[in-house]
Amino acid sequence: MSQGLIVTLLGGATLKISLFSSTYVNYVKPGFRPFLIAAGISMLVLGAVRLLGYFWSPVAASAAEGAPEKASEPNPAPSGHADHDHADHDADHDAGHDHGRGPSVAWLLCLPVLAIFVIAPPALGSYAAVRTAGRPVTPPMPAEAFFPLPADRIADLTMAEFAGRAAAAPETMRGRTIRLTGFVTTGDDGAWYVGRMQMACCAADAVALTVRVRGAESPPANHWIRVTGSFVPSASAKLPTGMVIPELTAESVENITEPAQPYE
Repeated sequence: MSQGLIVTLLGGATLKISLFSSTYVNYVKPGFRPFLIAAGISMLVLGAVRLLGYFWSPVAASAAEGAPEKASEPNPAPSGHADHDHADHDADHDAGHDHGRGPSVAWLLCLPVLAIFVIAPPALGSYAAVRTAGRPVTPPMPAEAFFPLPADRIADLTMAEFAGRAAAAPETMRGRTIRLTGFVTTGDDGAWYVGRMQMACCAADAVALTVRVRGAESPPANHWIRVTGSFVPSASAKLPTGMVIPELTAESVENITEPAQPYE
């Protein structure tokens, strides 16, 4: 029974976060939604079949009908030899069959599933990014892959594009106004960063992308912000050739609510 209940709860939890809400984007990329819905329905059906088989099993029904007839059969005359054989048979029978319902601790497996219904884990944020904040980055693409940014309007960039331009094509951002959106991560020596997690498949493979912010007071950690400013060329001589620490001088910092898609 516990197996059927756990599978049913897993199916219900999967449908809750994928079919009836958008919470699933905290754990996987949006394109996985149809697969989550299909998996949730499959688990729900399999779990329901298992539970129905437990309560309405033909074997259980026939056993219940035959129980009174067994009780009315006369007991054979007791004898020492018969009692000894009967005891041996019972011992062998009990050794070959488990009449228990399994360890009760197995029901604890339901707790993580129930937790999804009550408190869904949030998306990864500043606490996952703090260990890598301020690390230098290397160019992901050659400079030719980055087109010049417009000079007559604000350029909204992702963290990955800003870091890539800073490392490979910094000249494309000089004199331009840039806007980044992410959560606040604090570092050492009072430094703070705007960051975002980049996900290839699911939250398990997410990596942190951070940009150091200068010229403004740090908002509270893990708050989502939209920061507008200008690119700061890396001037550190200690970094290996081809590596930079992306930096931005802030002109304005705006507090915002967490976006529907928290990952890049």
